[in-house]
This record gives sequence, structure tokens and C-alpha cells, in this order.
Amino acid sequence: MPYNPNKELKKFYSISEVAAKFNVAESLLRYWEKEFPNIKPKKTESRGIRMYTAEDIAEIQLVYNLLKVRGMKIGAAKQVLEKNREGASNTAAVLGYLQSIRQELVEISNELKDL
Repeated sequence: MPYNPNKELKKFYSISEVAAKFNVAESLLRYWEKEFPNIKPKKTESRGIRMYTAEDIAEIQLVYNLLKVRGMKIGAAKQVLEKNREGASNTAAVLGYLQSIRQELVEISNELKDL
């Protein structure tokens, strides 16, 4: 699922909102936080509720792309991020853009079928 931070208006997102965006379990996001130190949502002082920013979601998009889309193991994904974070980020951005274009084309195709 591509994430476009320019389309979002909220400052913070709950773990359930982020999990829904990527169609993953909340427990998987918590696990990724442990494995990938760049995913570090803010937590409320009183109850420790996670509050994800657009930057956190962009980092999750990168991890999601490596693990779910490209099918890498966690160790391989960590190596890619250590050695070539910018390349991995660019690839994720391009894939996200292509997925959004594909979605638009599917919607246009469906509209044309209805005519």
C-alpha cells in the first residue's frame, strides 16, 4: 500500500490506523519497532499509547516494501537499510508511485466499463 505524506492532514496516527493502512497486525508493527530502530513512534506518558508521525509511517513503508513486497528476510532488509538506505527509499517511492498509478488506471477502467 503506497503512502503519500502530502495527502495526509493529521499529525499523529494510532497503531490501529497505521496497521490498517498497511493491512498488517498491530503486533507486527510493534515487532518491527524492535527490529528497526528508525521506527520510533512517540508514546503518551500516561498510558504509553503509540502516536505515529508521517516520518514514522514513511519508515514503515520502507520496511513494508522490503519485507512484504520484495519478500526479504529481516536480516537482509537490515543489511539493505545499512548499506543503501537511500536506494531502498527511492525504490520504495517508485513502487508506491507505480502502485498509485495502477490504482488510478483500475478506477478509470471500471468507470469506462460502466458507460
